[in-house]
Amino acid sequence: MKHIRRQPLHTRAFTLLEMMIVLLIIALIIGSVAVMVNGIEKNAESVAAGAKIKQLQSALVAYKIANLIPPTQEQGLEALNKRPTAAPAPKRWTQLVKEDALIDPWGRKYAYRNPGKHNVGGYDVLSFGPDGIENTEDDIGNW
Repeated sequence: MKHIRRQPLHTRAFTLLEMMIVLLIIALIIGSVAVMVNGIEKNAESVAAGAKIKQLQSALVAYKIANLIPPTQEQGLEALNKRPTAAPAPKRWTQLVKEDALIDPWGRKYAYRNPGKHNVGGYDVLSFGPDGIENTEDDIGNW
């Protein structure tokens, strides 16, 4: 009868190749999660910009109801935060937004166009998006 020599259980271990494969799989998982989180963050900024634009539109409607006209191009969106000094002076002015509502998620002021280029006969409220350049595909506005 032949005796087969077995190694004791305590000496068995993972090989270097097996460890490298496990580390590679972990690195791939971490990398794919990082890419997904980055995409979600960028999308969240765009969604936040769109929500703030809707908030500014609501404030502009309230301003127009109280004063019969929206702020002029010269008065800008600042008319929603501070009483305008440029003519025409509003008759019943109240602060409708806080100053931070006038800043987009990328740290720039929202743009206001009256008359609007996209909303002819109305006004445009827009963010130039992540690139900060007007008339590019990442612009976010009320059109």
